[in-house]
Amino acid sequence: MTTAEVCRDGAEFGRLADEWGALYARCRTATPFQSHAWLHSWWTSYGTPGALRVHLVRQPDGRLVGAAPLMLRRGPLPVLTPLGGAITDFSDVLLDDACPEAADALAAALADAARTALIDLREVRPGAAAERVYASWRGPRRRLDDSLCLELPAVPMDALLTRMPAAKAQRTRAKLRKLDALGIEERVVPGEDVPAALERLLTLHQRQWEGRGVTAEHTSDRFAAHLTRAVRPMVDSGHARVTEFRLGGEVVAADLTLMSPSLAGGYLYGADPGLRERKVDVATMLLRHGAREADASGRTTLSLLRGSEPYKNHWRPETVGNRRLLLARRRTGPLLLLRAAAAEARRWAARQARQAMGVLPAQAKPRAWGRLGRLLGRRHGGGG
Repeated sequence: MTTAEVCRDGAEFGRLADEWGALYARCRTATPFQSHAWLHSWWTSYGTPGALRVHLVRQPDGRLVGAAPLMLRRGPLPVLTPLGGAITDFSDVLLDDACPEAADALAAALADAARTALIDLREVRPGAAAERVYASWRGPRRRLDDSLCLELPAVPMDALLTRMPAAKAQRTRAKLRKLDALGIEERVVPGEDVPAALERLLTLHQRQWEGRGVTAEHTSDRFAAHLTRAVRPMVDSGHARVTEFRLGGEVVAADLTLMSPSLAGGYLYGADPGLRERKVDVATMLLRHGAREADASGRTTLSLLRGSEPYKNHWRPETVGNRRLLLARRRTGPLLLLRAAAAEARRWAARQARQAMGVLPAQAKPRAWGRLGRLLGRRHGGGG
């Protein structure tokens, strides 16, 4: 009782904004990275002409009940990957919670595409809608580990401090008192001021990391254009918040937080290097603000997103592992096995490098290439 179609044109994708937003609101597991504003803006900045493949599932009355925002990466091993790329922390599909058959219908639509290309869904958050498509998949499939994310409960700062050892919590309280004594003021930026605020944020971010290895993409014109296009409508719809921190009337720090009904995630911030000279703990300042806002809005999760930087671990966050879902047909099953084995080999090599630097403890003899042999020797049917 459903029909499927594929959107291959960027302008047509742009015109889907309203019904995409309605489907987003009916998908309880959607994150801000699945909002139309984020995905369409990303495509405008980063997309490859001719590669767009947004799979849509509709009921007979035309109501959109499923969507998979993908793009085709051509080559010897053609692959369909999610829109959003490396600057997106969570990828997913959208499914209407009120339409039980949506997952099966979207899986069937993607199965047609998988005749000639492997489907590789990266950075899938546990419980995501894509896991329902994975459960409905009837061909070869694999679930692999992907990036680690750190999360805290969305509770007031006093409750977060109880997660720390007593001595560390006491030092953090002293840092908070210093922030209050300095008189740093917080201002949530209204929609009309967002473009100028993002420009200031990116400038502060670059200054903050100058000489310390700033992420090159964060200094690019296309990244700035993407944020400016995406964040303004996301602020207006309640999917993003930009906050500036002022001292003596001057903006000394700025933060971009992305939000869904259940989650708030600190995406990017910038801080004046002069704050370090004043011994201001910027991470603590931002976390206090984020915890207060998330708790007040009724959200349950304060996500520190991907990465396990040392400052994040001070708060003893929960570690949540994203997943990588590989989907294929029998014809493309060998591509799945090769890609899965290559991914495992890369993870093993990265772990070995971290062990050599003393970041991780020594481990038993690696089995990555033995697993490659076993994978290549298997039949290509089902299994997770």
